[in-house]
Amino acid sequence: MPAPKKKAQVSVYLDPDVMRSLSVYAARREQPMSLIAEAAIASFLSPDADERREAAIAKRLDQQDRRLARLERDVGIAVETLALFIRFWLTTTPALPEPAAKAARAQAGPRYDNFVAALGRRLSQGPKLRQEIPDDVREDPTRSADTD
Repeated sequence: MPAPKKKAQVSVYLDPDVMRSLSVYAARREQPMSLIAEAAIASFLSPDADERREAAIAKRLDQQDRRLARLERDVGIAVETLALFIRFWLTTTPALPEPAAKAARAQAGPRYDNFVAALGRRLSQGPKLRQEIPDDVREDPTRSADTD
């Protein structure tokens, strides 16, 4: 029966911060520092380490891509909503005669404060407009944008 292989001893020089981190980690795990260093070196030299790292990076990039797509969708909804409201408001609201315009300007501050309060309630309680719009909405080709 062959004798079991003995582990080879290696001397390395570590930066004081790395040494401190290694000893803290070993103490927390209640493992010898040499065992942790051996596992770290084995992991570093492992041929599949690059694939694991690449898979982790690809996963993070995919998450970022999905978040960016949702953000782009939400901004698009906000811009279209604002544009549609402005178009509707401009086409349905006649200009006020001067005496009425002065009265409207006098009430603009309180009305704006009410609007901001209502917006705050809507944002805190929901539902959000983007949640009310399905992800798979397609444009109707029989309807032109000018008829909105």
